[in-house]
Parts: sequence; structure tokens; C-alpha cells
Amino acid sequence: MIISNINARDLSEAWYLCVREAYLNGREYVISKGSFETTKRKEIPLVAVQIMHPGTRPLSPIVPEGVPPVATEEVLQKYLLYLMTDTVQPGEDYTYGQDLGPQIPEVIARYKQWGYDTNRLCMSVGSRQSLFEYRKEEQGKKASSQCLRLVDTRIQDGALHFIVYFRSWDLWAGFPVNMGGLQLLKEYMAGEIGVADGTLNAFSKGLHLYEHTWDLAKALLRV
Repeated sequence: MIISNINARDLSEAWYLCVREAYLNGREYVISKGSFETTKRKEIPLVAVQIMHPGTRPLSPIVPEGVPPVATEEVLQKYLLYLMTDTVQPGEDYTYGQDLGPQIPEVIARYKQWGYDTNRLCMSVGSRQSLFEYRKEEQGKKASSQCLRLVDTRIQDGALHFIVYFRSWDLWAGFPVNMGGLQLLKEYMAGEIGVADGTLNAFSKGLHLYEHTWDLAKALLRV
């Protein structure tokens, strides 16, 4: 696996560059197990995304005329609550807030107590039981497992940085909302700790475009 490095100024540019890489150079294959089974997706097999100024507004990606918006500020605010609270809505099997919610205030408190030069404050999502959720399918039940698995933190040069990992990542419908919401969370935590807002860094071994979004990606890229 060869790593693709995406370096961007802001969230909008990062999303555009990832869509371009996935659509033009992504590995195309038929999904054998997972969402939209038996359809195709184009995937960046291994990607590192670094966004230097993720707080640049708007947080929602800018799209050309004719391409529907992929996120709105209202959606991002709702997603921030989803990251911070454990309320499960009808049809949801889990929320990231169930795991992150209790860890967020602990990270804030520990930075205030210990100072900034520590590598301990990493927030995890899911558990070793997450893998076994798929056994429900053998019983004819719906099964799902968290895509976001890690929100690591680091304070350096007076700023809070996030390092996140997604095991699988929908580039069109997921990336804009996920990253916008995580940026809002980072800004909140930085404010509570009393430091500046830093970079947003993401890694995944499966950042992909589903087949049903290929025409939209083509319209975005003007190819």
C-alpha cells in the first residue's frame, strides 16, 4: 500500500483534493461486504490528510453551481452535539458521543492539571467488542460498527491539534460533516483549555467514493 499525502489550507480544499485523488487515481473494486454491497467504489487505499488552517470559514466545502451542498453550518452544529452527547436517535445503533462524551471533559481537565507536554490524552471510539457486532448479520439482524476509531490530541506551539483515524470513510457524504464537526469540537476544547486552535490531521485506510456519487464527483472536478 502506497500512502497518499493530502496537504491543504482549509477543509474545503482538503475535501476537493481528496475527491480528485479518489476519482482519478483511486482503486476501483466491487464491495464484497459492507455498505452498498455488490456496487463499486473508488478508494484511496491509505491516506494522510493534513489541514493547516481548518478553522477557516465556511467550514462546509464550497461547491460549484449544479453540485448540491454536502454540508451546512446547521448540520455541522448538530454533528458537534452528536460528538459530545450520548443521545441515540431512532434508527441509530450508536453515536460517537457515547464514547467521546465522557472523555472530552477529562482531556480538558488533564491538560489543565498536567500541562501540555504529554502523549497520554488520546480518545478512543468503539472497543474490542465492535468487531463482533457483525455476527448479528448471521442472525438476520442489522449490524454496524464505528468508522471513526480514534481522536488523538496534542498541544504544541501553544495550539491544540487533532489526529484522527477512520477505518472506513465515505468521502462524499461523510468527510465534510465529520471534519467540520471535529473542527468545531477542537475549537471548543482549545477554548476550554486556553490554547489556540491548531491543525486537523486525519488518516484512513479506506477513504472512498461510492459508485452512486461518481457523477457528482465528475461535476465537482469538471472532468
